[in-house]
Amino acid sequence: MFLRRLAVASSRSRRFLSCNSSHDLARTIAELNKEMESVFGEPPANGPASSPSNDFMPQEPQLAPQEKGDSELGLTHIGNKGEAQMVDVSPKESSKRTAISSGKVILGKQVFDLVLANQMAKGDVLSVAKLAGISGAKHTSSLIPLCHNIPLTHVRVDLTLNPKDYSVDIEAEASSTGKTGVEMEAMTAVSVAGLTVYDMCKAASKSIQITDIRLESKTGGKSGDWSRKE
Repeated sequence: MFLRRLAVASSRSRRFLSCNSSHDLARTIAELNKEMESVFGEPPANGPASSPSNDFMPQEPQLAPQEKGDSELGLTHIGNKGEAQMVDVSPKESSKRTAISSGKVILGKQVFDLVLANQMAKGDVLSVAKLAGISGAKHTSSLIPLCHNIPLTHVRVDLTLNPKDYSVDIEAEASSTGKTGVEMEAMTAVSVAGLTVYDMCKAASKSIQITDIRLESKTGGKSGDWSRKE
């Protein structure tokens, strides 16, 4: 008996799909609802036999509204409409801020030996790269468009020859007292120093690699202290 009723319901479902006029469609839906109720014991919810008014209208995806405070954990350089913006740091309190970053320039043995012996045609590679890194830190806001122009109180750039992998290890530190951090200044110092090493040595090799540029630690600001080693 159940299979017979189910067959009837299936037959009427096919009639429902072939209906053309709105009157026939409404009548067929009503009949199908009654038959489905007799088979399953209750009217189907949101099935193909429900009201045709809105069930078959395509639904647009809804974006969840951004709650207050989300921007603190998200991308602060993106506005409410998705546009790029410079962060307003005026409400923040001034504090002592420092950042240390590092990087590596892999030279290869031949170039490494030339730099170690100070025999590169352009001169003292490490000294020139050190000065370039300091200058780069001071010009970060000119290179990175949404960075603030920060009055730096100190910049340190150290370059060390590493015979284990024939590379130059670079470490930079930037300091300031203000309302925003100096992470970008420290990382820019390492980046520019590394590029300068490449420029000084590219005549001897084109396979030099600048790699592993990263933030090592920072202090100060609302987010507090952070260290990669922790």
